[in-house]
Amino acid sequence: MSSSWERGHLTEGFLDSEPLREADEDMASEINLNNCLLTEEEREEIQQQLAKLEEEISTLRQVLSSKEKQHAELRQKLGVGSLSELRNNLSKGWHDMQTSTAYKKTSETISTAGQKTSVAFTTLGSAITRKFGDMRNSPSFKSFEEKVETTVSTLKTKVGGAETGGSFEEVLSSAANASSQDTPTNNLTDSSERP
Repeated sequence: MSSSWERGHLTEGFLDSEPLREADEDMASEINLNNCLLTEEEREEIQQQLAKLEEEISTLRQVLSSKEKQHAELRQKLGVGSLSELRNNLSKGWHDMQTSTAYKKTSETISTAGQKTSVAFTTLGSAITRKFGDMRNSPSFKSFEEKVETTVSTLKTKVGGAETGGSFEEVLSSAANASSQDTPTNNLTDSSERP
């Protein structure tokens, strides 16, 4: 029987990209001669050992299969399936990530950025409110407001003879009401009444 060194050497020779050298060919012929030099008793003994090993391997595979089946059944009884195992792995991974230094630094940075953004929006909102207030108090807006009021009061007198005056909002509201009352309504007729 050939030694493991000889088998390894032959395997290396087959896996090498180099062609066989003379030394490799000599080694191969020496191995073949060793196999031929075995006596009939040695050959039978080796074949018996081989058969015994194959039988043990088969038995071990059957035992392993049985143990794996039993393992799966016990896990199923405990409710530990692949989904719950996946869920546990995900929650453990999420916990590990949350406790990591990088996550803590990132969440602190995002929190700080969110606070700064909130302050910026608050400042922007108050600035816009202040600008609208300033604009409403400006002479040009007051002139525009007066022109709209006179136009609306003129419309009111033409539409319904309503009283004039009031604030800008009241005048706009009454003009909107007057215009909605003037729009004709669509009367739907039944198809049987049509000619």
